[in-house]
Amino acid sequence: MIRLIDVRKEYARGGLALDSVSFQLRKGELCFLTGHSGAGKSTVMRLIHMADRPTRGEVRVSGYSSTSIRPREVALLRRKIGVVFQDFRLLQDRSASANIAFALEVTGARPAVIRSKVSRLLAHVGLAAKSEALPAELSGGEQQRVAIARALVHDPLVLLADEPTGNLDERATNGVFELIREINAAGTAVLFATHNLDLVRRHRALRVIELDHGRIVFDSTSNGAD
Repeated sequence: MIRLIDVRKEYARGGLALDSVSFQLRKGELCFLTGHSGAGKSTVMRLIHMADRPTRGEVRVSGYSSTSIRPREVALLRRKIGVVFQDFRLLQDRSASANIAFALEVTGARPAVIRSKVSRLLAHVGLAAKSEALPAELSGGEQQRVAIARALVHDPLVLLADEPTGNLDERATNGVFELIREINAAGTAVLFATHNLDLVRRHRALRVIELDHGRIVFDSTSNGAD
């Protein structure tokens, strides 16, 4: 599914972000990616999404490799990857349904398909009654649910959640995480980046990878780099 092999990432101005990072995320797995701010969590996400390429090493995602992927293939790969951010990134002048629909419109989906899928996704995240609400009319947790619905429009094989509960209170955090657990239970692999150690501790059975200054310092599975 996803494999990082001896990955190093340097930025001209930001210096070393990742060093000798190797791990594998298997099909259907849910894994926490933890570490302090600046530890390298977001860099890992960007490499998996092919927004960046490693300085050294290789990133493999669903049959594609960072060493050989072509520009036109990046768009195809990204349809297999859903991404959720801490700051929601919703279009403020569009309703909840319109924000989700936009992700389908840009791919040329038919209007009937868009309407059907948007309706299904809003119901799935528990927001069917707020389909026409603007982001400003929604709570933080509700906005993140819209963002999650948007990330699921292409039925991705993997969901990258980059601090998705960072702006939420405890109640909303628990609700969003349980939604992500349901998505994972349906077969979508999830890499969940967070510095919320209380959340991690409450779910001890899940795999945890910890980064510190760009290196993996802990992996709760013994075969994370297989």
